[in-house]
Parts: sequence; structure tokens; C-alpha cells
Amino acid sequence: MKPRLLGAALAALLALAPPSGRAQDVRFLCGFAAGGTCDILTRLLADKLGPVLNQRVVVENRTGAGGLIAAEFVARSAPDGNTVFLVSMANMTVMPVMPGTRMPIDVDRELTPIGMVANVYNVLVTGPQARFQDVPSLVALARAEPGRLTYASTGNGSSQHLAAALFERMAGVSLLHVPFRGGAPAIVEMTAGRVDMMFGNMPEFLGQIRGGGLRAVAYGAPRPSPLLPLPLIGETVPGFEMSSWFGVAGPANLPPAALDRWVGALRQVGADPDFQRRMTENAMEITLSGPDEFRTSIQRDRARWADVIQRSNIRAE
Repeated sequence: MKPRLLGAALAALLALAPPSGRAQDVRFLCGFAAGGTCDILTRLLADKLGPVLNQRVVVENRTGAGGLIAAEFVARSAPDGNTVFLVSMANMTVMPVMPGTRMPIDVDRELTPIGMVANVYNVLVTGPQARFQDVPSLVALARAEPGRLTYASTGNGSSQHLAAALFERMAGVSLLHVPFRGGAPAIVEMTAGRVDMMFGNMPEFLGQIRGGGLRAVAYGAPRPSPLLPLPLIGETVPGFEMSSWFGVAGPANLPPAALDRWVGALRQVGADPDFQRRMTENAMEITLSGPDEFRTSIQRDRARWADVIQRSNIRAE
């Protein structure tokens, strides 16, 4: 074949091929900054989802408004299964019922719940020089000095604030809330002894606990932690359980085929032994559920937190 004809033939073949030569990338959004629980989980999932979906899964951190910036971006995206969001419990259950929160989208109508994927339990931490060593001594001290013991949070209406409000109500004590703009300054004040305690997600405290900067007092789960030998808060305050779950959501009107594909992919990842090991190492529990069960969990937890918010008179900043 003459060079000119060969070139024309190759050009025709290239025109028929897909523009990228491969499937479209999946955009997997995280609404929080790198290094936090949401970011860690998004990246663990993305690493395993790529081979299962046979697509490159790209993590995008779109931070702001407690994750609602990312949620709005996904809600406005094409419902083709190629843009999803690691949604937090707060996005779906707390923010919609929190006085003072401006919701840019209706999470029930503009997002498709695909499935819950993980649970992260709360741990109660203090600085090394705290005046109490365990939950019984904390409750006794708080009852002897109502409103004197302080707890840190990352702001009004945050998960740390809600966990402490739930503890106050169930333990029958009164504590003083000290909100900070972020977890780092709260931890600094605890280690310095200027704030007494904080309830928060275990993965975010592990480094400080292992380094000796913080002391873990008790675990907010219904069963012992596989990482730290801690008593359960519920042993002293019956029924107390505090966790933050994460799930995957897409835009509204996600086609049934795309939804089924994602549900199957998440179940396959959840069964991967390496993924299970890495989740345990990061203090996260795999809790896979399908869309219907996920919706039920959202409604149940929304009612629970609405009650805590109302009883404790909590309002967003």
C-alpha cells in the first residue's frame, strides 16, 4: 500500500476508536480535606473499586459546608453512574434537621442512596493529666461539679457536639461545651489541660493516642474495639452508642442498571480480605447495605438526631 493510502486508512481507523481508548473515569467525591476519616475511606474504596468496575476511579476532595459542596456537585451531575459521593451521616441525617443550616439541595430528592459502606465508632479521649480516669469517675465528678467539666468539638452541631449532648442526656450530667474551628486546636487545648475531654471518631485520634498526646478513656461501640483494649461507655451509661456512618450516593434518577452495578461492586470490595484488613487497621467497620436498607437507616437516624438537637437546643453556627 502506498504511504499516502496507508496514512488515510490509519486515520479512518482512529476516527472509529473511542476518544480515550478506555472507559470513562469515575469521579468519587469526598466532601472533606485530605487525611480525615472521609478521605481515608474514599481512597481505600477507590483503590479497590477500580479493578472491579474496570474503570479508573479518581478521588476528588471538594471541601466546604460540612460536605454539602461535594453533595451539591454530585446532585447536579449526569445520572450515569460515573459521579458518586462518599456521603456522611451528618449530610443525610443531621444537617437536614439542624436549625440554622442552609441546605443547598434536598438530599432526599436530589441524591440516590446506593448503600452504606462503613461505620466509625466514637471514642472518649482526654489529655494525659485529666482529673478522671474512666467513665464512672467522669460521671461522679460531673454530678459533683455540674457545668464545670469541659468538652471540645469542631463547632456547634458537629458530631462531637452531638455525641457529648447525647452522653449528657443519657448519663444525667451537665458539661460545658467549648467549640473550636477544627480538630487540631481542640487537641492542642486538651493536651495542655485547658479542656477536659472530647468525643470523636477513633481514626482521627489514633495517632495522638499511640503517641501519648491523648489518653483514650472508653469506646462508644456496643462491642470492644479490635485495636485498643478499652471499656465501653455503655457499661456505665446503658444504651449509649455513638457512631458515624458513611455511604455512597449518586445523583437522582440513577438508572437501575447503574445502581445495581454499584451495589454489586461495593459488595465485592467489602468481601476483599485486603480491604477488610486495611479497614480494621484504620478503626473502621464494614457495614454494607443496599439502597432500601440505607434509606431506612437514614430516616431512623434522622429522627434520633432531631430529638437530641431539639432536647439540647442545638443550633448550627
